[in-house]
Amino acid sequence: MSRPVAVITGVGRPEGIGAGIARTLIADGWSVAVSYFTPYDDRVNGGATGLEGLLAEFGDHAIAVPVDLERADAASVLFGEVSARLGTASALVLSHAESVDSSILDTTVESFDRHFAVNTRASWLLIAEFARRIEAARGADESADGGAIVALTSDHTTHNLPYGASKGALDRIVIAAARELGHLGIRSNALNPGPVDTGWMTDEVRAAALAAQPTGRLGTPADVAELVSFLVSPRGAWVTGQLLHADGGFAARY
Repeated sequence: MSRPVAVITGVGRPEGIGAGIARTLIADGWSVAVSYFTPYDDRVNGGATGLEGLLAEFGDHAIAVPVDLERADAASVLFGEVSARLGTASALVLSHAESVDSSILDTTVESFDRHFAVNTRASWLLIAEFARRIEAARGADESADGGAIVALTSDHTTHNLPYGASKGALDRIVIAAARELGHLGIRSNALNPGPVDTGWMTDEVRAAALAAQPTGRLGTPADVAELVSFLVSPRGAWVTGQLLHADGGFAARY
């Protein structure tokens, strides 16, 4: 029996959320196509390291596609490669992000535009390409399974203007997809995991995040992956059009 195919964006580092999701879905029986963009990791994360080892860990059940999501043709390039090598995808997990802190008074137009190109426009184009390929694969069989979309989002806006604003726009696109693509059997949800320490936190940030967690710990990629696993599986078939907080109670302080 062939394995279903999931596309996961933003899998450039072994300790990242995307990598955690890929590990869990492979264990669940999926084949995964992961996208990455080394120049971003070099610019923001201090260098892209460990990708080869990560792919070796995934084995024959994964392929990796380098893609610059700032490009308008990125979605067609990525899904073209996936279709040629694995077949039609039935899950799309958007875990990529442009994320560079800046505030209202010091955000540049170039940074603002880049955040929206990667976090918002690319996500829309990926969702649209995913849906078109599912529609083509279904043909006249309207009873055929559709697919699932999960997009990782965030409430972080203060002193993180372009990231927060572009993620807010992403939320609206993902929720709209649940209604507009429902006739294709596609369900679509946004998932806010709260603060997950994947190596980006300073000691100060980590202490502040821990102080706001009623559980007394920070989230892990595995925590996020377990919920994504549910949402893309038949067990999550009745969950769509939602903005979900699965953050250990972080958002409950509001």
